Amino acid sequence: MTLASLVSKGVHYLRIALVGLATFQFAIAAPFASAADPARPSPDARTTSPIKHVIVIIGENRSFDHVFATYVSPSGDSVDNLLSEGIISLGANNAAVPGPNFGKAQQLFATDTDTFLLSPPTQEFPNNILPAPLVGGPSGQYGYFSGSPACPTLPSLTPAECAQVTEVGLPTGTGSALASGGSLQTKYTPDERITNVTSLPAGPFQITGPTFPYIDYAASPVHRYYQMRQQLNCSPFQATRENPSGCNAQLFSYVEVTVGAGTNGTAQPPLCSSDGGALPCFTYNYLTNIPDAQTTGEGSTALAFYNVQQGDAPYFKSLADQYTLSDNFHQSFLGGTGPNHIMFGHADAIWFSDGYGNPAVPPENQEVFTAPYDGGPNPDAGVVNEIENPNPAPGTNNWYSEDGYGNSYNAGYPPPYQTNPVSGGGSYSDCSDPTQPGVGPVVSYLKSVGVDPHCEPGHYYLLNNYNPGWFGNGNNAYIDQNPANTPFTIPPSSTPSIGDDLNANGISWKYYGDQWNNYVPDPYQENWGFNGPQADEYCNICNPFQYDTSIMSNPAQVAAHIQDVTNLYSDIANGNLPAVSITKPSGYSDGHPASSKLNVFELYCQKIINLVQASPYWNDTAIFITFDEGGGYYDSGYVQPLDFFGDGTRIPLLVVSKYSTGGHITHGYADHVSIDKFIETNWNIGTISYRSRDNFPNPIYSRGNPYVPLNGPALDDLFDAFNFSH
Repeated sequence: MTLASLVSKGVHYLRIALVGLATFQFAIAAPFASAADPARPSPDARTTSPIKHVIVIIGENRSFDHVFATYVSPSGDSVDNLLSEGIISLGANNAAVPGPNFGKAQQLFATDTDTFLLSPPTQEFPNNILPAPLVGGPSGQYGYFSGSPACPTLPSLTPAECAQVTEVGLPTGTGSALASGGSLQTKYTPDERITNVTSLPAGPFQITGPTFPYIDYAASPVHRYYQMRQQLNCSPFQATRENPSGCNAQLFSYVEVTVGAGTNGTAQPPLCSSDGGALPCFTYNYLTNIPDAQTTGEGSTALAFYNVQQGDAPYFKSLADQYTLSDNFHQSFLGGTGPNHIMFGHADAIWFSDGYGNPAVPPENQEVFTAPYDGGPNPDAGVVNEIENPNPAPGTNNWYSEDGYGNSYNAGYPPPYQTNPVSGGGSYSDCSDPTQPGVGPVVSYLKSVGVDPHCEPGHYYLLNNYNPGWFGNGNNAYIDQNPANTPFTIPPSSTPSIGDDLNANGISWKYYGDQWNNYVPDPYQENWGFNGPQADEYCNICNPFQYDTSIMSNPAQVAAHIQDVTNLYSDIANGNLPAVSITKPSGYSDGHPASSKLNVFELYCQKIINLVQASPYWNDTAIFITFDEGGGYYDSGYVQPLDFFGDGTRIPLLVVSKYSTGGHITHGYADHVSIDKFIETNWNIGTISYRSRDNFPNPIYSRGNPYVPLNGPALDDLFDAFNFSH
């Protein structure tokens, strides 16, 4: 440990010690008080800092550079982003343009035709130009409220009024923020709102501009496990002292245009360049002369970023200016929404089981949903392949053999049902076995950089989004073979969670899921996308506790701990806020590209912050605002290998509290599990399990590099985001 790191850690622990002294003095007085008053402080009140309440708000799918690429702190604290790295510069009117170090983020094409490779041979894209980013999201002027009427059950409402009654997370009078921003273009074509869309240099580009306002919908990049592994382009031969992981993130566009969000075992059509353009054919870049050629539907969407210097993300910028922003906080799992929420809730991955805590093998080349339905054959009966195989299909470049969310076309719809056999769904890997498809290259890389994959023998871990094993009504979702359900559901899990940890220590907590009250009577989510007061865009895969038998099999536990965001508002107003609160917006307001917008997630956060600041809770509450994952967007920050599952790219973390003011930038290496560590340290409770990531130590750094832990795997507990001396 260097002198600099000793001093840094010394200040950190001095703060805790000073706070702890005050707590100790209070504790000494307690026995004397108890002689007259036997009441003792509740576990909620016994904290090691002045923070008595934590609220965690989790949005969707934005990397740090995607949001804060051009951020400069008014405090003078340094920020590691595209601007400070010289990857971009600011030109006229603060528009972002390629900078002197643009080559550090250069995107490359690659060739992978045999076995899945983390770092395949590369070459430049033709003319060093990105494949054009494509159109995504709704096309109508009013976004997802462009129908006539916008609200089928309330036909007299305008689109803005309909949005207001649909999404309770919006502050009053802001419905137009949700009911706006459609692309007015054809999906999967080059997005003409982006300046120079077909001639972008092969690297990051500003998405907003004269014809692409911040409030518009945009496309969503791929965000699956093996794709994210490959996009980082990690190799021990690229490792340096400043970047010991050897990851350079140069394959984001390549992975997007070759495989995208997965194949579900389907065959890739011949390349258009190889068959003279005869349809069907596949192309890596949109072809204006063959508009019906198949693409992955993304183009180079992953390289887009916003520009706060031109007014993008105004609320989040204002919070960063006033409070604390981390520029070294990461998604904890290489993959999508479900696995990252699971890792946040458990500090561990979960795995396929028999539903009773015993590992089992997922269905592979096996017929499922064979139970009769309505007196006849099940219309969903079909063969699935739920084990991942990212090896390229024969004759293709990087077209994964089996990888995808699964085809389940009746799921989420009411009867009558068409015969639609389910298929695909590769999302599990036994990462203890290097002979399994995709596993060997990852394990070999991790061992080369001295990292334990941390995989239990015979366990098939869930790497991508599957529905949780429980419905909100307490029924077992895995065994339900209604065609409106989906076989791409993981059995109930026995992996312990932070909820179990808090329960064991008598500390109050709640998960507030937006639209939970609409979801419970609608387990198949047949009201998804049905605008109006009964809309059900509750995110079931986002609730880490909905996977868990310990919570969901006990109605009393569900009633006490799983509630709607409307309960959060009333709990703040009525003085009933638990010690730990976690809230997740609905699909309307979570900020997910294509299905939501970042400005709407800003409003969701603003409503909660305003309520807290207007209440006595502001004196002792820390609000953590973050995202589940980078969403597949490019990021230039260092990524620390922790185990088989992560880490992944940086994501924003804003810490809002009266103890985190001043526009401070914290650099400590952290991910979602760091929030668990903060909770455990603040309430002085143990880790979740013997193998969970919250057992990792706090990082130690070398002089001059506060971003790369010397003692990795290591995760910060986020106490450095606060100043408890005032």
